[in-house]
Amino acid sequence: MLQIPLWKRIVILALVLSGIAFAVPNLFYGRVEAHNDAIVAAERVGFETPEQAVARGGWPDFLPSGLVNLGLDLRGGAHLLAEVHVADVYKARMEALWPEARRALAGKRATIGAVRRAPAPDGELRIQIGTPAAMAEAVAAVRDLANPVVTLTGVGESDLDVTAEGDILIVRLSEAERAATDDRTIQQSLEIIRRRVDEVGTREPTIQRQGADRILIQVPGLGSAAELKALIGTTAKLTFHPVLGRSSEPDPAPGLGRVVYPSVDERGLFYTLDASPVVSGDELVDARPDFDQNGRPAVSFRFNPTGARKFGDYTAANIGQPFAIVLDGEVISAPVIQSHIPGGSGIITGSFTVEESTNLAVLLRAGALPAGMTFLEERTIGPELGADSIEAGRIASVVGLAAVVVFMILSYGLFGVFASVALMVNIAMIFGILSAIGGTLTLPGIAGIVLTIGMAVDANVLVFERIREELKTAKGPARAIGLGYERAMSAIVDANITTFLTAAILFFLGSGPVRGFAVTLMIGIVTSVFTAIWVTRLLVVVWYDRRRPKTITV
Repeated sequence: MLQIPLWKRIVILALVLSGIAFAVPNLFYGRVEAHNDAIVAAERVGFETPEQAVARGGWPDFLPSGLVNLGLDLRGGAHLLAEVHVADVYKARMEALWPEARRALAGKRATIGAVRRAPAPDGELRIQIGTPAAMAEAVAAVRDLANPVVTLTGVGESDLDVTAEGDILIVRLSEAERAATDDRTIQQSLEIIRRRVDEVGTREPTIQRQGADRILIQVPGLGSAAELKALIGTTAKLTFHPVLGRSSEPDPAPGLGRVVYPSVDERGLFYTLDASPVVSGDELVDARPDFDQNGRPAVSFRFNPTGARKFGDYTAANIGQPFAIVLDGEVISAPVIQSHIPGGSGIITGSFTVEESTNLAVLLRAGALPAGMTFLEERTIGPELGADSIEAGRIASVVGLAAVVVFMILSYGLFGVFASVALMVNIAMIFGILSAIGGTLTLPGIAGIVLTIGMAVDANVLVFERIREELKTAKGPARAIGLGYERAMSAIVDANITTFLTAAILFFLGSGPVRGFAVTLMIGIVTSVFTAIWVTRLLVVVWYDRRRPKTITV
């Protein structure tokens, strides 16, 4: 019989109304976006400006405020292709290894003699041994510092390759460790870039690895590629060093274990520092814009327990000594330690503006990039191109929708009208689901929606044709309609499952535009099956219950 229980009718209506409710904010895109951005900005800084209050009031808080995010090709924005200098990490590893190797060899000085660091190319550590005859003992002592490589392919291998040439002990990263380090460096860079971009509230960026050492970054809605480079191009590597001296001229040969960095505040002043930092930015757990005792912009910071202990021990033992705060190879501050600083908290002062202190806090809080980057490709895509694409997509969707509606009405009469109403609901539900999940719509995604419009009535065509067949043999129109939906179900499910599987394969194996197309296609398949089987059926049942026709024409 042609019956739909009351609870099913309620569920169908609830799903349809929910889809429409989540889709409606996209009709007021600018107002809703300003409302959302104002809320995010106020939450980030802890207070709301009058302008943000006005923007937030532009859309009621009790209504859904999710939007379909527009991709780079629709909204415009910034595109960068960056190459990560993975070799920088090898050098940093060797710099960090030298103090440990020196301590390990110091305990064997009686047999191996004096040790000193020898000049070496980047990525190597070379140590000169006073007694070459005891080189085997020195090699064994340094090899004890090695650790197993933590990868599936490097199981059982050491992370250090220790060899000897004459009186020189040479330490390098092993091949397995280099491969693992490269992978970790790229993954860490991806995560830190994502944090930095998310901190400024941009919508749905594309940040993904390309090849062995490259990263693709696309941020819709950002003003320019230069702005994106300024945000992510700085390594933001913060370190705290003992000050060994300062002068108006840079020392061209400061000696092994020493570095010379320029001062940011005092132009023409150069600091000679111990190359091994006391504490590094890796041990920071928080950084926030602040003001110093004179009301000037500054950045407050806090270390984790390990960093707090090292910071406290050093300040306790070096009261009255200068302590350099270095950011990306420049001394931004070199205060004199006035007293023991327990707790691991402090403040960075300098010639900051409020904007600069805020940006520095963002960079420090997101973490330091493990290595520098070179930008191989940069593009700024203007919003005008995106507007043209949206208009072209809108025209294609309207033309496709109109053609389908006309065809269905001419072919199936009143039943075609029901199918057309369900098609409108289907489109609304697609946008509603995209808004609810925070999906991104690209130009290929629009193509997926246009394709869905054409495919959405396939299920209705199968049902209506089946009803035509049943009218020839069934007893009464109600029985024909019920059998039509029941016996067309297998064909509908089979056709849509195969299409859904194809779209899923495109999503998991594709990238960028292909995935955008696959997402809208998969969502469209689900909603079209729902609207074809349940929404049109509900419309037919309600119409039949009210009219009770003796005969029907499909």
